[in-house]
Formats: sequence, C-alpha cells, structure tokens
Amino acid sequence: MNLSKTILFGGSGFQGPIILEKYPDIISIGRSPLPKELTNKHIQIPNIDDLSALDNLDFDKVIFLIGSSNHHEINKSVMMGIEYNVIPIKKVLAYLKSKKRKIKKFIMFTTILLYDAKKIKLPVDESQPINPYLNDYVFSKYLSEEVAKLYPEIPVIVVRMSNIYGPTWLIRPDLVPTLMQSVLSRDGAEVWSVRPERDLIYVKDAADAIVSLLDTDHTGPVNLGTGEANSVSSVVEIIEKLSGKKIKVLDVPVSGPMKFIADISLLKKLTGWKPKYSLEEGLTDTYNIMKQLHSFPG
Repeated sequence: MNLSKTILFGGSGFQGPIILEKYPDIISIGRSPLPKELTNKHIQIPNIDDLSALDNLDFDKVIFLIGSSNHHEINKSVMMGIEYNVIPIKKVLAYLKSKKRKIKKFIMFTTILLYDAKKIKLPVDESQPINPYLNDYVFSKYLSEEVAKLYPEIPVIVVRMSNIYGPTWLIRPDLVPTLMQSVLSRDGAEVWSVRPERDLIYVKDAADAIVSLLDTDHTGPVNLGTGEANSVSSVVEIIEKLSGKKIKVLDVPVSGPMKFIADISLLKKLTGWKPKYSLEEGLTDTYNIMKQLHSFPG
C-alpha cells in the first residue's frame, strides 16, 4: 500500500505514534515535534486555526486523531468535549472543502459508548440504536459524527472504537494503562470491579485495521474491536503475573453494561483484517514496553 499521500493529525497522542512507527511513509501533521525514533516526514503547524502549511502538500487521505478520550474530565466540564472533540474536526473539514482538496478517504474516531446500553443486542453492529445524550463525552463524539455529515464531498469513515489499550506515558482514564502505571510506580494497584467484560483491542492491532480502511470505498460508521469479550478479572490476573504485584479489588459498582462485544463483521468484510494479538500477548507487550519506559525516564 502506497501511503506517501496520507497525512495523520495527532502524531503525539496515544494511537498516532504507533501508526507512524508501523507506517513510516505516512506524513505527520501537528504542533509538537515527533519523538526522535520516528522517521516520518513531519509538517509543523502552529495550531489548528492555521493550516496554510498544507496548501502545497500533495495528499489525498487523512487519519484524524485529534481529540480527547478523557471522559472523566470531559464529563466534569461544560465545554471541554466540544472544544476537544468537535471544533478541531470542523475546522479541518472546512479547510479541506475550502481548498477543494480531492480527498479519497478521511478517517475519524468516536466510541462504542454511543450504543444504547439499554437496547443493544450482543454482538453490537453498526445498525444498533445509539444514545447520544448519555453524558458530555458521548455527546461530543456524536456531534463530531454529525459535523462530518456537513461535508458529503469528503468520504468519511467513522471508526467507533472499542476499549483500546497499549503502552503510553499519557495519563489516560482507561483500565490497562492505569493498572500498568500503578504496578510499575507503586507496590500495587486497585480496581473497582473484576466482573465487567469488555472488548479490548491492542493498539498495534488497531493501527493495522485503521490503515487497512484507507483503501476501502466505504463511508459511515465502522466498529473497531476484536469481536470478543474479556473480563476485567482476566486483565488483573495477567498483570499480576507479569508484575508479581497484587491488585486490590474494591468490588464497587461500575457504570456501563456488564458485557460488551463489538460486531466487527463489517470491518472484516471491508478489509480482511483480523487481530494478531491475544489479550495476554497484548498485555505482555504493553507491560514490557512500559517497564522499559519507567526504567529510562525522558
């Protein structure tokens, strides 16, 4: 696959560096310089309001990873979800339209939390009912999907992301990085409950799936997960084995459905993709990388 005309916004976030490392022909767009180990071409922009550096750049595919998945903070803020998850994508799509760019594919990201937990049937496919008004975070992701519909001339794929995990220095509200950072920096960790079952996808598998969608003719939502559910108990057991540390179970109620499985039939049909990493393989890789990062800070 020729990716030399593909640009990626958000190369300094969680998923961006993984995609750029696996696919060095993709061009990075952003304010922050790339980590020194990445060899991708990088176009520096001052901010999302000034995209003039792209005026003469030859590209026709876009992976848009700017946004925030920190739902805990967004749900405590009146405008954070709009500012982080809606306004940036509106500005970039408006820029592409104003410049009459002939875009073959634009990939953006929302969340499987959009699906209505009270009405879904497992596994959850893209046609099942959504509830955009669950909270500020989910509403911001819904609005970003609606914004994309304002630009029918740009073929957009909306990736509805399941529970993604992988190595990171970022402070994320997700289960795996929270537990990993805790066992690596302290004597142990704690988890609210081990009973929920989630569709957990390793970030390296997600990177391959995302890139494989660039060459499809599809537009609209596509679920991205593994199509399997794993319990929090399994995650805890694997991390305890890797770290040799005990994780305390608080056994308190948690929000969301007790079990979720994404139907990824559409993704498989479009691309032929399937995950390579088992839960244990993904968690082991995550732990080994994060352990090395903790050993050599900076």
